[in-house]
This record gives sequence, structure tokens and C-alpha cells, in this order.
Amino acid sequence: MAVINDIKDRARADLKKIVLPETHDDRILKAADMTLKEGTAELILLGDEKDIKERADALELDLSGASFINPAVSPKLDEYADVFAELRKKKGVTFEQAKEKLITDYPYFGVVMVRVGDADGMVSGAAHTSADTLRPALQVVKTAKTEKMVSSFFLIEVPDCEYGENGTFMFADCGLTQEPTSEELADIADMTARSFKDLTGADPRVAFISHSTKGSAKHDIVDKVTSAVKLAHENYPDLMCDGEFQVDAAIVPEVAAYKAPGSEIAGTANVLIFPNIDAGNSAYKIAERLAKASAYGPVLQGIAKPVNDLSRGCRWQDIPGVIAITAVQAQLTEQRNKD
Repeated sequence: MAVINDIKDRARADLKKIVLPETHDDRILKAADMTLKEGTAELILLGDEKDIKERADALELDLSGASFINPAVSPKLDEYADVFAELRKKKGVTFEQAKEKLITDYPYFGVVMVRVGDADGMVSGAAHTSADTLRPALQVVKTAKTEKMVSSFFLIEVPDCEYGENGTFMFADCGLTQEPTSEELADIADMTARSFKDLTGADPRVAFISHSTKGSAKHDIVDKVTSAVKLAHENYPDLMCDGEFQVDAAIVPEVAAYKAPGSEIAGTANVLIFPNIDAGNSAYKIAERLAKASAYGPVLQGIAKPVNDLSRGCRWQDIPGVIAITAVQAQLTEQRNKD
């Protein structure tokens, strides 16, 4: 899987601090052990150090290279509670309520660390729903000033696959925007194309996915997708995109030749934009479970600093890849802030 290996090489070149709040989950501990062995990030593990190390010893893991913070006794707890209470004061959150939240809901402690710069990114979601991971990120880290919205993607690597970018794809949105409008689909396409370029170095070729190819079916959801294609061309003229396509027309050249003749994207797409979260979420899980793809994400894009999700059904072997992606996102964020 060359792309994720390249991402890990980039992560090693400029180590970033990534906080992991779900240390009660064995998958996270196994992933932390691998990440430390691979040297792709400096890790901050939230929880009681003694308990974490005892569990790691039982699993024959080495977490000696990590840092440990117990939110309940952290010397920065009051400082972080002040930050969180100030951010949420319009919602009526008091200092004491903020403090309680940080102690009992570790992803909130983690995102405050990211907000104030004590960590460069966070990875959570193995033991939390996407909502319980993404809500703290949106409340505390916020949308980047240069972006219209926050969305998510999966980096998909399919073994022994000639489609996409030698088996590498991005699928969006699979984890956040449930029923995007045409305008939001166009924005998600642009964001995901930029993420694809940032992480793979390859030129993105974006296909808007539907159950219809170039007018083969009539339905309101098809109209939404065709409107998104039109808006993408208008709003992002440099974006290489086309649609609407069925998945086979988007990625298989032989199918594209008769379903969408003349399209420069059909049959070559490496970025797939799905009409809603039902389609996107189902597609990535089918690829992961039936095609034995590695699925990294949901990775957030459009947020001020990197906070990334995991599926509760994730395999521990894929988590170090998400950590590495988060580290590279942190590098890119740091560079753009300097520029």
C-alpha cells in the first residue's frame, strides 16, 4: 500500500503530537504501540497512566515512548475548562460544567489540547459514535476561516486494483454531512480534491456518483447531483470533475466508453463524491469488507486543526494510518498558517 507508506514517511520527517483519548480500547493501545514503533508521531494518551500501562503489559505492548495525561488530575484542567466555558458561554456552559465535561468526556479534553496548541491533532471514534467525536471538534476547534464548511472523506486503498490511482481513492462524504445540498456537494468535491492532492500528490479526477449516468434515470436525487456538477464547474473552474455517473462508469474505462463517451473523467476517477451519507458510508464499508480495502477515516477537512474520526468497526491495523494522516494534516496546517 504505497500511498499510506508515503504518508507515514512524511509524518516521520516532522513529528507532530497526536492525542488519543480512547485508551480503554485495546485497538487504540495496539495502534499506539505500532505508531511508536513506526515513529510517525509523538503520542499523548489520555487516562490513568498506571491502568493504561497495566493493560498494555497484558497485551505485550510497549507504550514507553508515549506521554500520559490523566484529565482528572491534569495541572492544566482549570485552564482548559476556562477555554471551553468561554467557547460555550452562549450555550450557558459554566466553568464547573466545562470542568466536569473535560473530566468525563475525554474527546473534549483532547480537542481543547488541540485548540490551545498543546497537541497538533486528535484521533478518536473507535469507541465513540461519529457524532460524539465530531461534535467536540466543531464546538471547540471550529471551521477553518478559509472554508465554507466541514466535511469528511475516507482514503481507500484497494489491493491489486487497476482502477482509480492504482487502487487508491477518496470517498466523500461518508461520515458527516448526511444529506448535502447541490451547493454542499460541489464544495465537498473541491475540498476532497485538494485533500487528495495534499495526501497522495496525484492529480484528482472527481466523479459525482448517482444511480444514473448522464441522464439514464430521472429522479430528484439525480437532479441534485447534476446541479452539483454544474455548480462545481462554475465555482471551481480548475476542478477536474464530471457526472452524474454510476460507479462502474466512473472507474471502469470499458464501461465508461459506452455509458459516458467523451468524458475525460469517466473510467478514470480517483475521487468519488456520493449524493448522501447513506451511499458514501455503505460504499466504503463494502469496499473495506468485500474488496479487503484499507479504509482510513473518516478524515475531517475544512476544520481549523486536524481532528479525525474512526469507525467503531475499525480494525486496529488501520488506525496508525489515520494517525499518520492526522500528523501530515498538522504539518500542512502549520505551513499554511506560516504562509
